[in-house]
Amino acid sequence: MSSFPRSPDELTTEWLTTALGYPVNGYQVVYFSEGTGVMSWVMRVLLETAEDKPSSLIAKFPSSSSVNREGAKRYNMYGREVNFYQEISGSVDLQTPDCYFSEFDESSNDFVILLEDLTEWQIGDQTAGCSLAEAKTLISALARFHASGWEPHHQFPDIPSHGGKQQIEGMEGTYPIGWPVVLEQFGDFIPESIRSAGESIPKHIESLLTTMCQAPVCLTHADMRLDNIFFKEGEIAVVDWQSICTSAPEQDLAYFITQSVPEDVRKQEDLVAFYHAELTRAGINYDLNQCRERYKVSALYLICYAVVIAGTLDLGNERGKLLGETIIKNTFSALIDLDAFSLLDD
Repeated sequence: MSSFPRSPDELTTEWLTTALGYPVNGYQVVYFSEGTGVMSWVMRVLLETAEDKPSSLIAKFPSSSSVNREGAKRYNMYGREVNFYQEISGSVDLQTPDCYFSEFDESSNDFVILLEDLTEWQIGDQTAGCSLAEAKTLISALARFHASGWEPHHQFPDIPSHGGKQQIEGMEGTYPIGWPVVLEQFGDFIPESIRSAGESIPKHIESLLTTMCQAPVCLTHADMRLDNIFFKEGEIAVVDWQSICTSAPEQDLAYFITQSVPEDVRKQEDLVAFYHAELTRAGINYDLNQCRERYKVSALYLICYAVVIAGTLDLGNERGKLLGETIIKNTFSALIDLDAFSLLDD
C-alpha cells in the first residue's frame, strides 16, 4: 500500500478495511490522557466490525511536536520501529503486541503502525515505579530476549550499533543543551558535589559508547522503561521499538533499573546478579564481573538519556513534567550508589 494516513484525522473506514483485511463499518478515535507517548502520537481506535474481529486497536503516528519529531528523524526512530515489526519481531524471544499494519515513508518521515490492543494487560507507569516482583519479571524476560539476539550481526546485519557516529554526535550535541535546563528545573535532585562531573559527560560519551559496544553485543530495545512494558499474570509484553539497535546487554538492564525502578525497590536485591543468572540459564556463557563492569559504564552513559529527555524534549504537560522529575531523581540516586562518576577519573 503506497498511500497511508499520516495522522488520525486521515483515517477512513475504507483504508482501515484494506489495511486490516476485513470490513470496518465505522470507527472512533479515543485519545489517551496527557503524557502518553513522547516521540510518537499514540491512540486507541474503536472498530465497528464483525464479532470475531478485534473491536479495538492501537494506532501510532509521528509526534505532533515538531521538536520531538525532529529528534525521531535524527535517529530514524520511525523507520526502525516499522522494520522491527516487519522483519524482526517473530525472531526474538520476547512478547510483543501483534502488528496488523505498518508502513514508513523515508522521504517525509511519516509512518503508521496498527497494533493489537492489550486490553487485558496492565501498562507500567514510570512515574509510579514498580514492585520487586514486577522488576524481576521484566529482567527475566529481558535476559531471554538478549539471549535470543546474542551476537546478531549475521542474522540482523542492518540493525545499527548504538555506538555509531550519529549516536555519538547526537548525544554530544544535545546533552549540553539539556544540562542547564535540568539543573534549573530538577536541580534539587542533583547534589552540588557531582554537578561538575555531570557537566563533563559530553567529552566522555565516545569512550563510554565504545566500551559498551565492544563484543559481545546483542539486540537491545534501548528504551526499556516502565511506560513501554505491559504486565499480566507474571508475564510481560514490550512496545515502542523505535530505538532498536545492537549494544551491550547491560544497556537495557541499566536503563530499566536506574530510571524506572524506585530506589527502595532497587536496594532490595542484587538485580544485576539476578539478570546474570537468568542470562546464564538462557544458555549464554558470560562473566559476572564483566556484566557488572559494563552495567556501571552503561548506567553512566544513560545519564545522557535522562538529560536529553528531561532537558530538551517537549514533555508538554503535568504528567510529562513528572516523568522528567522521576527520570532525573532515579538516575542520579542510582549513579551515586554505583559510584559511577568515579569512571570519569580513569
